[in-house]
Amino acid sequence: MALYRPTPTFDLLRVPGLGRLLRWRWGRLVFQLPMLALAALIIYDGLSGPQLAPQNLATVSVWIHYRGLVLLALLLAGNLFCMSCPFTLPRTLAHRLAGRGRRWPKALRNKWLAIGAFVAYLWLYEALDLWASPALTAWLVIGYFVAAFVLEALFAESPFCKYICPLGTFNFAAAAISPLQITARSQDVCRACVGKECVNGSAQVLGCGTELFVPRVVSNLDCTFCLDCARACPHDNVALAARWPASELALRPGPARPPAAVSAWSRRWDVAFLALVFAFAGLTNAFGMTPPVYALAATLSRWLGRADEALILALIFGLFMLLLPAALGLGAAWLSRRLGAGQGGRWSRHRLRDAFTRYAPTVLPLGVAIWFAHYWFHFASGALTVIPVAHSFLLDHGVTRFGSQPNWLLGPILSDDLVFLTVLAALALGYLTSLHTLQRAAAGEATPAGRRALLPWLALWTALAVAAVIVFSLPMEMRGMIG
Repeated sequence: MALYRPTPTFDLLRVPGLGRLLRWRWGRLVFQLPMLALAALIIYDGLSGPQLAPQNLATVSVWIHYRGLVLLALLLAGNLFCMSCPFTLPRTLAHRLAGRGRRWPKALRNKWLAIGAFVAYLWLYEALDLWASPALTAWLVIGYFVAAFVLEALFAESPFCKYICPLGTFNFAAAAISPLQITARSQDVCRACVGKECVNGSAQVLGCGTELFVPRVVSNLDCTFCLDCARACPHDNVALAARWPASELALRPGPARPPAAVSAWSRRWDVAFLALVFAFAGLTNAFGMTPPVYALAATLSRWLGRADEALILALIFGLFMLLLPAALGLGAAWLSRRLGAGQGGRWSRHRLRDAFTRYAPTVLPLGVAIWFAHYWFHFASGALTVIPVAHSFLLDHGVTRFGSQPNWLLGPILSDDLVFLTVLAALALGYLTSLHTLQRAAAGEATPAGRRALLPWLALWTALAVAAVIVFSLPMEMRGMIG
């Protein structure tokens, strides 16, 4: 059955000036070099600068600014941060070392390892207090460079980006609601293409690092927006096309969309579970900075008879980021299948996986809203902290004599009330978008039994949204700020 692909109406690669820059052989390098300079600055100041988090560029830029800006970019233009990622700069050298390289193990060609790395990354952030340690933040950046290069040199594809990188996993999931997507301008041109340079590469340009074949791309999952496909294509047939945000999560059947293509996400347990973990991890990450988590930690400590913070955090994160979404998601899928069983026997033939993989991804708009609300809270509360930190850095290194002392009181860009209102607005928009996507995922099931099948997911997304409002109503730690 033919796969649904969006028809490019607006193509960013056809915008005068910008499109030429993006398609240019060295276009990606233009975006990567500033990020490389920033990474070098983070490493330098993180290791040699003041080890007080609010006064160091490493902790302020990574844990206050980067996290907020990356979500804003994802919402407005797609996965630009993966496109600008400096960790893949040595890719050409790594490929020369690897030659053809070996294939990534077949058993690991899924998102299970990525989910584990994502949760482990969030756990380490709390267990090691990365937000409070410039040196550890610098070593984290160094570790990313080493891991990306080594895996790129050992394997033919880009397993670090596709199967491991926690930041890439976050970006891939959030990019599901981005307004841009790689697609082919003409399917006929792709069918007639002999070399398939978009994925195989050409003499001048490497092909897609994550081995995506442009005419079969139906979502932003695994797409780093590197645009190597556009540069390698000899027919200029690749488009960075505009689309409706979140459209890949649920597609209405129609003349160009076969009835079975209700979602561009494949019917896989791992990618559906990734969507749930992404949303629940966002809520848990925010919950971990509120007073009730300390009471929960104290209770667990008494039960265990030991005060091991790392172990207690592992239990809390494992429960709320892995076990709870698995139990609730499978429970909703089971109920959905049972409630829809009266629809002429159709739902009774559906497997549990059908319901789980069909509806679980519709939580992503709400999940993005939860992450945005959290990161926006920290960004809006501390965006201006970069000014005194940069001022102090320049003074310490004799670059400038401007001003006597940095103004360490700079921080918020909005009042607390306005920040909270924007948080509520983001959560409401994400919740409504998830409900709309859920309804679209059920296209073709417009019967009483089919509507009943949506009820467990409606209840679960509503409970998650209410829990998010409650968490963001609680006092939250103001990390990385003075005062």
